[in-house]
Amino acid sequence: MNRSARICLLLPTLLLLNGSRSFSRSAESNQTLFRAEKLAEMDTAINRAIEEKRCPGGVLWVEHRGASYHKAYGDRAFVPEIEPMTEDTIFDAASLTKVVACTPAVMLLVERVQIKLDEPVQTYIPEFQGDGKEAVTVRQLMCHISGLRGDIETKSDWHGQQAAIGKACAEKLQTKPGTEFRYSDINFFLLGEIVQRVSHTPLEEFVAREIYQPLKMTDTGYVPPASKLGRIAPTEVVGGKPYRGVVHDPTARKMGGVAGHAGLFFTAADLARYARMLLNEGSLDGVQIFKPETVRLMTTVQTPEGFPARRGLGWDIDTGYSGPRGDIFPLGSYGHTGWTGTSLWIDPFSQSFVIFLSNRNHPSESGNVQRLRSKLGTLAAEAIPDYNFAYVPGALIAQTTNPRRSSSRQSANPASTDSSTNPSIQQSNNPTTQSSNIPTFQHSNIPVLSGIDVLVREKFARLKGLRLGLVTNHTGHDRDRNPTIDLLKTAPDVELKALFSPEHGIRGAVDEHVGDSTDEKTGLPIYSLYGKTFKPKPEQLKDLDALVFDIQDIGCRFYTYTATMGLTLEAAGENNKKYFVLDRVNPINAVTIDGPVRQGEGSFVAFHKVPLRYAMTIGELARMCNDERNCKADLTVVKVENWKRDLWFDQTGLPWTNPSPNIRNLTEAILYPGIGLLESAVSVGRGTDIPFEIIGAPYIEDTKLASELNSAGLPGIRFVPIRFTPTYSVHKGEASGGVYMLLTDRDHCNVVDVALQIAETLYRLYPKNFKPEKMSHLLKDEPTLEAIKAGKPLSEIRASWQKDLDEFQQRRAKYLIY
Repeated sequence: MNRSARICLLLPTLLLLNGSRSFSRSAESNQTLFRAEKLAEMDTAINRAIEEKRCPGGVLWVEHRGASYHKAYGDRAFVPEIEPMTEDTIFDAASLTKVVACTPAVMLLVERVQIKLDEPVQTYIPEFQGDGKEAVTVRQLMCHISGLRGDIETKSDWHGQQAAIGKACAEKLQTKPGTEFRYSDINFFLLGEIVQRVSHTPLEEFVAREIYQPLKMTDTGYVPPASKLGRIAPTEVVGGKPYRGVVHDPTARKMGGVAGHAGLFFTAADLARYARMLLNEGSLDGVQIFKPETVRLMTTVQTPEGFPARRGLGWDIDTGYSGPRGDIFPLGSYGHTGWTGTSLWIDPFSQSFVIFLSNRNHPSESGNVQRLRSKLGTLAAEAIPDYNFAYVPGALIAQTTNPRRSSSRQSANPASTDSSTNPSIQQSNNPTTQSSNIPTFQHSNIPVLSGIDVLVREKFARLKGLRLGLVTNHTGHDRDRNPTIDLLKTAPDVELKALFSPEHGIRGAVDEHVGDSTDEKTGLPIYSLYGKTFKPKPEQLKDLDALVFDIQDIGCRFYTYTATMGLTLEAAGENNKKYFVLDRVNPINAVTIDGPVRQGEGSFVAFHKVPLRYAMTIGELARMCNDERNCKADLTVVKVENWKRDLWFDQTGLPWTNPSPNIRNLTEAILYPGIGLLESAVSVGRGTDIPFEIIGAPYIEDTKLASELNSAGLPGIRFVPIRFTPTYSVHKGEASGGVYMLLTDRDHCNVVDVALQIAETLYRLYPKNFKPEKMSHLLKDEPTLEAIKAGKPLSEIRASWQKDLDEFQQRRAKYLIY
């Protein structure tokens, strides 16, 4: 269908709808109408995402009890030429393949008693054995609790389905089967193989014959024919050409384009027919695909009772992936997303579904529709006027441990998916972590709110009638980048009287000490806390009732914003002032604890007795400092909402602002707690375009250092020889050899280990040039420096920290909010 308006049913209410949109409904739902203003908001949200280059275009389909609204937006291709999006565009389904191809295929064979859910996988794939894999069941594959990792490697020269199965059979389990939710593509291409072996039919032929042909899903299938290429939305451009009609997923591509986890192509109209069949409990237009009990089985919770991540068989129900549900569709609705920008969410309670298909990774991977999906889910429910979502009989009850707000790593009884469990958080101490099993390439689907966003939503109620001093800089802003200064200045019944600036100044652009000044926009005085004094003076506080702190920290002990928080907190306590922390996420996650706990006296770069990575938000750290330093401040933390501790910053949907001149991206923030230790001893790239991603010195032979470091085999990082000339700080103006650090797996890279390995190697290779003692003021652990000089292994160095880290864990637990 073209992009012009097509009105399938003319009613007075629909005259409110304008632009290029489609609306239709069946005779059975004559009283059903969508709220026109909410449909308009959906249009606006999608068009805004296109304008912001989060996707080139897309197709929306919303349906409720036979009434549907569907429309194409934007373009489907930019390369090699611009093509407009059309409703009949065919999309790479990506992981929606799991629930539109693999899951229904498995469930048909379960219905026919050819596959048993609680049978070991080895029954169907005999070579799937060793390392405890004999205990993995079909049900555990479908629920992503098999213990297998996310995917197999794709860099070596292998091809074909059987090669992939061989690699899967050689995998070692990451966790005991049935004990932990870990989203895994391996699970589903193994399931696809089971379908082929049991049915004696290739997967693509089985689903075409048993599902797509009976449902008249004429544009759905694997490896689309050349006749349909013109309608296919291309994905990533590689080598000057986009993938078009070729699956984007690298594993599925190496498997020949057909796999249980990816490879399917479809249109929105076809997917709508499939969703309609599920809402009808297995039948559509007189054709029965499933028995009703089969549909109910696969779309209700099948993970063990008590698991924070609730999954059906294939289907997502209540996990960190559930963003397309939005804020209104009830718990117990179900759906799935796809890496290319596809999503489907189905609500059996209201008899509704919402589809959004896009090729957000065309022409590159820079697109992101996570927040858009969630917004569309919320608006789709709001568009339905005849259903009371406030009272949904049969809906699931929210768990105390919500998967959107806590780690998905849980312990459970593996004996049966129906047995009661006693979840317990598992921890690993190298480094100390409670890491999520959600792959890091997945973004959070939830709109995370910083403290300032919550304060704005509350209309500043907590600050009413107060005269305020604001401790902030350029990072103090809401989700829409409105500065906290402006928001408080214009807040009703609030009087903002003074500003206090940390290191780098109120605009975050200065690398030297800063003096007092006046804010040009507001006329307010700016008192520097990184000049002649680091702590507010009593005379600066005398006309204030409270201090408000809103600065984005990066979760590292020697990053000075924590000291500014601590000293202003002390000043508030000493002067009987209220103290508000507008909390913010820890951008490098708040579960990984690493590095030695500070020894000896504190300083501005070692303010409190915590490790290098302390895994707390600035609000939680304020609670610790207020108690342990006896500040006696009247402290209030305005909490972050909809955030999980294990999220990295790019998974939150929050806008990035460089927290300081030399932390310009998340990679640099991740590396900083390690590489920052070296900055007095060698150049760490200050005065280059990539600070903290490189290190070097005039005496270093770059290729030799890179070879030495790579041979150490540190996980999650590679070292590339590089030469550069820094224009600032250590070795300014001197041509230097060194290494560029390529972060390949941030979840497993111990950045403190990286720094210690670099230090040990430099001291061994260049003992006359490299001075480990220059790390002392930031490391604050002399035994570690001596161990570096002695060439002791990292494992021995780490062991020396453990007693203090265990004590810190106990201290920290009292102050955690999230």
